[in-house]
Formats: sequence, C-alpha cells, structure tokens
Amino acid sequence: MHFRKSSGGFLATASAAFAALWLSGAAQAADFGEHFETIKEQASDEQLYRLLYDLPKGGDIHNHLGGSSRAEWWFELATDTERNGGYVYYTKTAIEDCPGPRSEPVDPRNPYLIYFHTIQESTYEDLSDCQKAEYEPMAGLDDEERAMWLSSLRLDKEGEGRYEFFEKTWRRIGELFRNPHITTELLVENMKRFGDEGVRYLELQTGAEGFVTPEGEPIPVERGVQYYEDRLAEKDARDTGVTVRFLYTVLRFAPDAEQDLRDAYAFVDAHDRWVGINMAGREDNDKGHPLRFLDTYREMRRKYSDVRLSIHAGEVDEPSKHVRQTLLLGAERIGHGVDLITDPDTMLLMQEGPYLVEIQLISNQLLEYTEDLSRHPFPEYLRTGIPVNLNTDDRGMWDTNMTDEYFTAIKHFDLSWEEVVEITRNGIAYSFAPEPEKQRMLRELDAALAAFEQRYGGSDWQAPLQRVEPETYTYGERVFGLSFP
Repeated sequence: MHFRKSSGGFLATASAAFAALWLSGAAQAADFGEHFETIKEQASDEQLYRLLYDLPKGGDIHNHLGGSSRAEWWFELATDTERNGGYVYYTKTAIEDCPGPRSEPVDPRNPYLIYFHTIQESTYEDLSDCQKAEYEPMAGLDDEERAMWLSSLRLDKEGEGRYEFFEKTWRRIGELFRNPHITTELLVENMKRFGDEGVRYLELQTGAEGFVTPEGEPIPVERGVQYYEDRLAEKDARDTGVTVRFLYTVLRFAPDAEQDLRDAYAFVDAHDRWVGINMAGREDNDKGHPLRFLDTYREMRRKYSDVRLSIHAGEVDEPSKHVRQTLLLGAERIGHGVDLITDPDTMLLMQEGPYLVEIQLISNQLLEYTEDLSRHPFPEYLRTGIPVNLNTDDRGMWDTNMTDEYFTAIKHFDLSWEEVVEITRNGIAYSFAPEPEKQRMLRELDAALAAFEQRYGGSDWQAPLQRVEPETYTYGERVFGLSFP
C-alpha cells in the first residue's frame, strides 16, 4: 500500500498541529541565531567544520547510489570475494588495439580507449587472447596501479570536468554495477557514513534491474529488489538510524527512453521502497530535451495516480527553458536548476510554491556549470523564497560528504542559522517519503536541532567540539586544507 501524498508540496498538506510545531522550531532557531553569528565570526575553519559535522541534517534527496561511493569502497569490495558474493574482477591496464569484437563497443558513449574499465571473470573468459592481455586481475594490482585505479574514479586532477565524468568515470566502474552484493554493501556503507554526520534520510537514485550472477546470467528484477530488502533488514543497517527510499532513474537521451519511462511507472507503482521517478543524463545532449516526454507523462498520469517526480533540469551553463518545461512534465522537485536564474518568469512561479530546487554546489563546480562558486545562483533562490536544500549528487566521484556541502555554503554565502535550519528541514519536508514516516523524521530532526542549540548555545561553545570526530576525504583536504585523524 502506498502512502504518498498528492502533489502540492509539504506546506500544502501539513496539519495544523505540525505547522505549529514548525513555527515553534522557527522561533527557537531565531533565539540561537545571534549566537550562531558569533560562532561563525570566532571559529577557525577547523572548528566550523567540526560544528557542521555535528549538525543534525535532514535528507540527501539528490544522490545517485552508483556515484555516491568512494573509490576505496569499490576497490575493497571488488577484491573481497567473501563480501562480494564470490565474483572476481579484471580491470584494463593496457590497450593493444585488438582486432575483432571488443568488451566495450566503440561508440561515443562507451569509447574503447579507456583505462581501468572493469569487467567480471565471466566476461573476461569470453575475450580473445589479445583482449585478455589488456586486463589484469584487480586483486593483483600493485600499489601504483591501485592508486591510479582509485584516482580514475574521482575528479581529482586539474582539467577534469564534465566530459571526464560523464564519458569516462562512469564507464570505468563497468560491471561492478551489476553485482547485487556490491551494490547493497555500498548502500549500507553510505548509510553508516551519512549517519555519522547526522543525515537522517537518503532518497537514492537506483534500480533493481541489470544484476547478474558470477557466471553472467541475469538475475530476475524481483530477486534484485529482495537483495535490497534483505540487506536493509540486517542489524548494522538498522543501527545507522538512516531511513532509505529509492527513486527509479530513466536515462533521458536513450533511444527507447519513452518505454523506459513506462516501465519505471509500472515498477514504482508496484514497489513501496521506490517512491518516485527521476530522469537523468546530460542536458546538452538534445535527444533528452524535456518536451520529448510530455505526451508520455500525460499518458502515464491517465493510468497512475500516485507516482512522484523529481527530474534533473537546468544542469546547463547557458540560458534555457528546461526548468519551466520540466515543471510542465509534472515534476515537484528540480535537480540542479543552475540555469533557472536565466528565466525570471519561472523564478517568480517557484517562489513560495510547492517546488523545490535540489542544490549540489560541489558537483556544479567540478562539472564546470558554476566554476566560480561565489556566483552560484543558490543564495538568490534561497533568499527570494524558492525552496532549496543541499545534496551530494555523486559524492564518491568528488570524494566529499554532506558536511562539505554545508561548509561550502556557509563559507561562500554566510548562511544564517534560520537558513541552515530551513535547508536541512527541506531535505525531509520535500522528500517523497510516506507521510507518517516524514512527520516522524521531522519531529526527530527538530528535537535534534534543539539539542544542538543547547549544546552550543553557551559561551563555551568550543568545548563540545572536542568530542566531535569528523571524517574528511580528499576534497576536504585539497580544497579546505582540513584533515582530521
């Protein structure tokens, strides 16, 4: 049974009692607001980062599961047959220009000339001798090769940007995506790390199709669904305190994307763990323009009544009407919305309305949609009444966490405490979680924020920070100059 609310957003459906609770929390936030300004003025970067790591955070509702995991986690699982279900993997360390069929077709979306493309043993055994010579067992990589493999899965070098990300980084993961044990282990690893920094809800973009056995045989979709449910039911997953729901993602420029969208509706309607549909893919590929799908969405709305939509739009660096057209498709949330700033009429439409823009500051910078973060439109949206929240997008490929997003936002835009509270609550309030679950998480978040204010509300606010042990990754070390033992 589904418990999704009808479209119209959180504010349109909140009960009077819940609205009163929200107003009470807003008043409490105002009391802490002046003290938060003092903290920002006095805190070192290290202290501010510790404070934000300890900050209770709502939900990450724009998160691609495949891109959310650190390269180190991928490598550990790929080389540990006890944890990965007995699969053995090989990765490309040479290019011999072999004749005949190749493991990766030569086409613009999957070029042959990519090092560290990873395949499973069943695929490797079907290669020619020449092709086999291009690959090495992942478990046999030396330290230098391992370091290169790890680096190949993240944007950590000058000059890497959207082409490297879209056309190479994702391709390198290759058949690791097809292992249900790796996928579900990475899910729980993310739950643990997000839980450590106070995130309460994850709405991840992933599917249950495409899994294969070690022998390369397809795993039925319903068995794929059960892999997720079984892993989420285990104690270590439950102990994280993080609630998980999924979005089914359709690749917008695929030749058969309309049929994929129909299949997505049928799947989401039949599976409660999946609470909506997203559409992703490069918007500068004109095969995926929003209005291509208008008739299909209208067809699906005649058949289904309760499927929620959050769609990537405006992730381009030139003026467009993509956001407005995507709202016409029925989207309640817009992913990225970087170029919304170029469409004043749509900005006015979205002010104080039911629509939310999912903001990913670091993603937009590294993919060169906003190379100068100080000019990112995020504060314009926030401060003109367009609901926003902060998300991590493909954090494994940036090697970041949620705290990095909050730290970036405060350092660049001097967020007030009231704005911080609004953003973190929006990550749950605008989620597609079932309504009873959503209200429970909001009550728990408000209580945690109140405890945070009490913990840091005195003149000795530095003292509690000594008990906070943040975890930073290579982005935080490289960009912020911060590293914690």
